[in-house]
Amino acid sequence: MSTVVLPGSFDPFTRGHLDLARRAADLAGRVVIAVSHNPSKRNLLDLETRCAVISEVLEAEALADRVQARPLPSGLLVDFCRELGARAVVRGLRSQVDLAYEEPMARMNAHLAEVDTMFLLTDASLAHISSSLVREVAALGGDVDDMLPVASARALRAALADREQDD
Repeated sequence: MSTVVLPGSFDPFTRGHLDLARRAADLAGRVVIAVSHNPSKRNLLDLETRCAVISEVLEAEALADRVQARPLPSGLLVDFCRELGARAVVRGLRSQVDLAYEEPMARMNAHLAEVDTMFLLTDASLAHISSSLVREVAALGGDVDDMLPVASARALRAALADREQDD
């Protein structure tokens, strides 16, 4: 069974992310969702919560035997891939803009560690969904439940309520 890594911040984990994880597992057998912490970004959900929510979603979707969420250690993604024995990274593409952003990183990963990148076109019905837009719509009072798995929607609502209490 081969292993691939699906990296991202997943703040929150959307139906688009879930679709990518499911499709990647069908292709590779085992997927490690590498949940990143970017200190230059202010995440709504902390790293531990994002990992726990993704794990809950994977259990609910009967994917936990093939897909797992793990924090991405600091350092290079290719080093994490080596540690796992993964030869490929999976990235979803919603548009040409995503490809322009992802291509240089894919080439660098191949150069550094012979780690390939598998690009999967996002399902057309999910292509409008991004974590940042979901956070923005939810923060402004919009309904995002159809864009998120149940556990993600619950965590997002809780984080927004906590933020409102802090303000």
